[in-house]
Amino acid sequence: MAREDSVKCLRCLLYALNFLFWLMALCVLGVSACLRDHLNNVLTLTADTRLEEAAVLTYSPVVHPVVIAVCCFLIIVAMVGYCGTLKCSLLLLSWYFGSLMVIFCVELASGVWTYDEPMVQRSDMISLKSRMPHFGLQRYQWLTHAWNSLQTELKCCGVIYFTDWLEMTEMEWPPDSCCSNQYPGCARNAHYNDLSDLYQEGCGPKIYSFIRGTKQLQVLRFLGVSIGVAQILAMTLTVTLLWALYYDHKPPDPASQDALTHTQSPAEDPLKPSHSHPRAPEAWANAPANGHTQFEMEQL
Repeated sequence: MAREDSVKCLRCLLYALNFLFWLMALCVLGVSACLRDHLNNVLTLTADTRLEEAAVLTYSPVVHPVVIAVCCFLIIVAMVGYCGTLKCSLLLLSWYFGSLMVIFCVELASGVWTYDEPMVQRSDMISLKSRMPHFGLQRYQWLTHAWNSLQTELKCCGVIYFTDWLEMTEMEWPPDSCCSNQYPGCARNAHYNDLSDLYQEGCGPKIYSFIRGTKQLQVLRFLGVSIGVAQILAMTLTVTLLWALYYDHKPPDPASQDALTHTQSPAEDPLKPSHSHPRAPEAWANAPANGHTQFEMEQL
């Protein structure tokens, strides 16, 4: 009875852990998707510079296709673990344990990789100004799109200040993506009427903060550690459940049954009736009859 209760408790814990695996894996995929678009714009603007190397060093492990594939695989593994726990299948639970071990090793290597500190300084932000003269040219549409997307998402303008666009290009006013309230021609109106409608902070410091690490990156690291701890707990519970199920399905040993039979046979021998000696009631019943017959013969 105690073993059945323990098995039920192990199964309930594994159900909860598999649900957490689904939830955390989906969170990792969602945060990675948000970071991936933002990272692509930063890599476009920082191509062939130290900033690009620092960004790749910081974010590549968490948005790498291998890590994304591992999260998708973890969802499938959690489903297999749920089915194995539900059916108490030794085969499915064994495959579940091995898959968790492989995923844990990959995540551990990725976690160690992401904690490397990028070698970047604020002075490296000046190199971004070399990308500004190509803004708006037909052959550099990809660069124009990257600048517009980055300034809109980070709410910044230029590298150090919005006047960088006037210094590094032949533009008379900044792009419309520098406006806090964007509409066609908003930068021109702000340039002649009210400069406060433009973002006053440059994109250089914000890109530097992004490369050094953002809140999204910290969330991914926390989720990675949480998944790792949950996997260790799930592997421990799976081994315990496998041990309990194995001994429940294990057939009894024939040698132990024979020993038990030989142990019980001497106790049963005294209870069996003995056929070598006559029964006591029969002996007493025959004795008096023979005695009376001899006495009557003597009297005659």
